[in-house]
Amino acid sequence: MVITFFGHSRVTNHDELFERVRSVIGSLVIAEEPIVFYCGGYGDFDAIALRACREIKKQGIRCEIVYVTPYLDLSRQKELSELVKFGYYDATVYPPIENVPPRYAILKRNEWMVCNADVIVSYVRFSYGGAYTALRYARRKGKRIIDLASTQ
Repeated sequence: MVITFFGHSRVTNHDELFERVRSVIGSLVIAEEPIVFYCGGYGDFDAIALRACREIKKQGIRCEIVYVTPYLDLSRQKELSELVKFGYYDATVYPPIENVPPRYAILKRNEWMVCNADVIVSYVRFSYGGAYTALRYARRKGKRIIDLASTQ
């Protein structure tokens, strides 16, 4: 099962949201089924999701935490290799978006994440921004969505 995350770059309720994300992804774990977490790595919600994924992994759940990068520039690649080296992520993936102009790279990366995920865990409270756009795209694609903002 592939689980990905979309949420606002700024959130205020970090600890409560962390507990909710950890609980949700813990409930999605099915015995013996490998889990892949696709993470975006930008902003507060992405940091919370990464922390929750790492907690699940510490519990001995068979899973892989993957950073999906929207860019291939060399300076970012060095930073990513450090994040993998120090165990924040198990791997990085660059989706097939090399012909996309840089200003649309995150949008196209997010669409790729939606298309390749089984479940989307989101925290989208506002009807604007990249997280909102990704959530709308996921709805159009008929993806299973767990929106933590609508379950408060």
